[in-house]
Amino acid sequence: MRMKTGKKRNTKGTLLISVGLLLIAAALVLVLYNAWDAKRAEKASTAIVEKLEAVISDQQSNQLDDSYLNKEMPTKEIDGYLYIGILDIPSLGLHLPVMASWDYDRLSISPCRYTGSYYLDDMVICAHNYIKHFSPIKHIDIGTDVYFTTVEDVVYHYQVSNRETLKPTAVEEMVGQTKEDWDLTLFTCNTGGQTRCAVRCSRVR
Repeated sequence: MRMKTGKKRNTKGTLLISVGLLLIAAALVLVLYNAWDAKRAEKASTAIVEKLEAVISDQQSNQLDDSYLNKEMPTKEIDGYLYIGILDIPSLGLHLPVMASWDYDRLSISPCRYTGSYYLDDMVICAHNYIKHFSPIKHIDIGTDVYFTTVEDVVYHYQVSNRETLKPTAVEEMVGQTKEDWDLTLFTCNTGGQTRCAVRCSRVR
């Protein structure tokens, strides 16, 4: 009986070790995939922003004017997707194209407009938690300069006013319907995806 009990223990121990090794292997695969996906997104955004810059450079620069307030935001098509401009955060080394609308496929390529408009000072931009997308904004300093260049070569200058953590279900809070209105909001998921980081910006006039 003791021999049988010993064999059962050995078998159970071997099984637990095997399961542990499988879990470690699965975790390693996930880490490698996330690193590959982030690098892919970085390359995609870099290629797109270069094309978008070329399109914008062909535009005649416009000045901000109240007559723009009732207009739809203009767009430019790059590789089958519509873009509204380029987001720059120099202190974080971020120089990113911004799509006109969002879904999960679009987010895998570049940041996207979630809602609002730069004309109405209520634009919300979302992006994945990639290293070269919005991961760095989780540590952004208050007062940091943020720039948005439209496809008509109009530059909007903002400064970071606040940074907060919200639940994924806090949609009204995210878009500024229940608190102080913000001219621009940038948001991304925090590590683990249980909360979101929202960076609030005020336009420099």
